[in-house]
Amino acid sequence: MKNLTPINYVLAALVLVLMASSCKKDAQTTKSSTSTTATTAILSSSQAILAGTVTTSSDTTTKDSVYLIGCYPGGGKADSVAFSSLPSAIGTYLTANYSGYTFKKAFEALTKAGANDGYVVLIQYNGAPVGLKFDASGTFVKVLEQVDRHDLPGGQGGPGPGFHPGGPFGYRNGKHQDTIAISALPATITAYFTANYPADTLDHAVINPDSSYVVFSHDSGIFATAFSAKLAFVSRQQLMTPPAPPTPVTAANLPAAITTYLTTTYPGYVFDKAFSFGKNGTIKNYVVLIEANSTRYAVEFDASGSFVKSVAIK
Repeated sequence: MKNLTPINYVLAALVLVLMASSCKKDAQTTKSSTSTTATTAILSSSQAILAGTVTTSSDTTTKDSVYLIGCYPGGGKADSVAFSSLPSAIGTYLTANYSGYTFKKAFEALTKAGANDGYVVLIQYNGAPVGLKFDASGTFVKVLEQVDRHDLPGGQGGPGPGFHPGGPFGYRNGKHQDTIAISALPATITAYFTANYPADTLDHAVINPDSSYVVFSHDSGIFATAFSAKLAFVSRQQLMTPPAPPTPVTAANLPAAITTYLTTTYPGYVFDKAFSFGKNGTIKNYVVLIEANSTRYAVEFDASGSFVKSVAIK
């Protein structure tokens, strides 16, 4: 096997605290979207940048460092760069896809020979760190996977599946601890829908590490409605306008092109829920709900599995 270059760590000036709490779990258990073998390969062959600090879910007094994985090629490095020096396409992409984001740090990714391998941009969105990789022209490449120090090669636990029980990314075990049954939603939330969106059909609900909620529903469109930990209404996003009511689809029954795209673009992502939409018995498109490093996305594909758009859920 080819020897791998040791990981170099470039510190970014950012400290974020993600308050974590125990989440409710429904009876459904599905396979994680990223296998242990695949994730171990990512951790072993990628270079990392420190993203910030999080609080573990098992002990809210214990903090650990979180790293962005796959930032630059083996043997290369990342040099800090000002936002004003980035290709304008990057700022345009961030504004369009992460409305209200806060810029934290940017790096030029360099190969071992010193050539530009693109850019890494670290932002804060919904109170969480998000790392994104762009190519040299500023075209989006992928959302970088995050792991904490415990799961880095040479860390406390050594190379592993990208998470450990009780850690900030423990939900990658595929057991859907963040899922809450519609019937188990607090009465305050269901009453809000009855009063304000009586035509909505509630399809899926999740509870975030800070005990806030996101409820996915459909009427004339597909919506994500957010509520605070105190059950107050926060926001409502229309994710798409479907041609027909949604039909649930398991991860195993999605077109292979969709799985490939998600694995490449959101390494370490956790599959949450998927729906197909059809007309006259013919599928027109799909929407896949995923969670990637404390940020939720609704990713739309056409009938063949080709990417259409992605919406970061606020």
